[in-house]
Amino acid sequence: MSQYFSGATHNLHSVRDWLRFAVSRFNQAKLFFGHGSGNAYDEAAYLILHTLHLPPDRLDPFLDARLTDMERTEVLSIIQQRVEQRVPAAYLTHEAFLGDFSFYVDERVIVPRSFIAELLLEQLAPWITEPDEIGSVLDLCTGSGCLAILAAHAFPNASVDAVDLSSDALSVAERNVADYNLQERVRLIESDLFAKLGSQKYDIIISNPPYVDAASVAALPQEYLHEPKLALGSGDDGLDAARLILKQAAQHLTDNGVLVVEIGHNREVLEAAYPSLPFTWLDVSAGDQFVFMLHRNDLI
Repeated sequence: MSQYFSGATHNLHSVRDWLRFAVSRFNQAKLFFGHGSGNAYDEAAYLILHTLHLPPDRLDPFLDARLTDMERTEVLSIIQQRVEQRVPAAYLTHEAFLGDFSFYVDERVIVPRSFIAELLLEQLAPWITEPDEIGSVLDLCTGSGCLAILAAHAFPNASVDAVDLSSDALSVAERNVADYNLQERVRLIESDLFAKLGSQKYDIIISNPPYVDAASVAALPQEYLHEPKLALGSGDDGLDAARLILKQAAQHLTDNGVLVVEIGHNREVLEAAYPSLPFTWLDVSAGDQFVFMLHRNDLI
């Protein structure tokens, strides 16, 4: 055990003690927070409350509660894993959140954090004016299935196809789809993008594909190394997957269909590569640089 943790179980007794200790260790270790929490305090509170099986949004009533010996051992273990192995919190707890929705995750899938989730929670308004009339949605690169599940809730009359190249990822997605009792509406398909979809057409295609460029992949914080490489990098400029989607999407969209794709920090590169495409950049919490929309007619 490292010097960070030597003797810790003998000196820390209350939730308040453990919270202070975790925040100190997280800051001292210079952890990266990009998989749910944004800072050491929020992540420490989340991990401690989860480990103690307490409500994730109610810390104050429990701050002065003393932990049992077993609880102290469990809390120490999860803090130690976060610091020494730099495992993202979501993999330690096997849960991730998008809005009020929670999903099972493990290292077979990236931790859900797509900006498209924000748009689906608002039913893609104002771009989709009649959500109940949407009959079909495709989620490319579905990973844990989170966006497919959000799409099924956003468009209650739609059938949703959730596609991923990774059979491991689809196993995780299958668990999440079952957790939300959506087996009759969400179909999981192992495919390299559109390869196995035949002539199927959709009213909406959404995708959060790999989009990290090679230089950024090489510089990623250690936390990201726990995520599947297949789900992160996409060629030298990060646009390999986006190019294939743009090339093939039109033949899989209905006449009035729309394509919504997240591309990370690649807006300038994408616009330079496709100067004739009239991208509509959608506003999300981080700005209007990350998610674009195109109508089918824009792609033909």
